Amino acid sequence: MGWDTAKTKRLLLDAAVDEFAAHGPEGARIDRIAAAAGVNKERIYPYFGGKRQLFDAVVQRELEQLAAAVPMAEDDGHPVDLPEYAGRVFDYHLAHPHLLRLLQWEALCGEPGAEVAGQERRAAYYAQKVAALGGAGRSGAQPRPEDLLYAVVALAGWQFAAPQLARMILGGTAQEDPAARRAAVVDLVRRLVR
Repeated sequence: MGWDTAKTKRLLLDAAVDEFAAHGPEGARIDRIAAAAGVNKERIYPYFGGKRQLFDAVVQRELEQLAAAVPMAEDDGHPVDLPEYAGRVFDYHLAHPHLLRLLQWEALCGEPGAEVAGQERRAAYYAQKVAALGGAGRSGAQPRPEDLLYAVVALAGWQFAAPQLARMILGGTAQEDPAARRAAVVDLVRRLVR
């Protein structure tokens, strides 16, 4: 019976998500990832190259899952309703809080201003979103599409990235009533694009 490389990689990536989200690329332990995956730790090196490359692969996969789950365009090709898009990004982060932690670790463990793994591909992905916003038929004096996208991403995710600030600024509603927070995010974006 042959070795199922794809399954082994998936098991390692799945186990690595929680380990890296909790401990970052420096504090994560290959032994714990391998044990959680039920895989010999020696499999990590030929598949990923090392711990940092595994971290980069985890971040890339998690961003791809977000992109697939929350597309900017509707299935029929029409631009997405931006306030509802913000709500869906909020929902995604509520269900997958580890993604923002991974992005925070990526920022903390890199040199300020240094490129991150896959930066060119990631930037191209965001450029497509900005282009979609530019043609979304917004009227009046609106923010630049790139500023608008950044604002939507921040509004939808920041309370999960810095929950302590959300508690201090928003009070208990940030964690106690996610539906109310989602509605507030959607309403704020709706006001931005009027």
